[in-house]
Amino acid sequence: MRARDLPGASWRKSSRSGGGEQCVELAHSAGGAVRDSKNPDGPVLAAVDLAGLISAAKRGAAAV
Repeated sequence: MRARDLPGASWRKSSRSGGGEQCVELAHSAGGAVRDSKNPDGPVLAAVDLAGLISAAKRGAAAV
């Protein structure tokens, strides 16, 4: 799936990203989606449990 396949998605970067391009962006549409900010038209990981992903990342338990 690509970002263009989620036309209603409202993408946002973390407030802690420092405004740089080296981060991921999240969208709370279609169950959640993640994309690489360096490639906004590229592939999207969709239907993500965003709350679970964020919680795991905070615990240091998110697998890459």
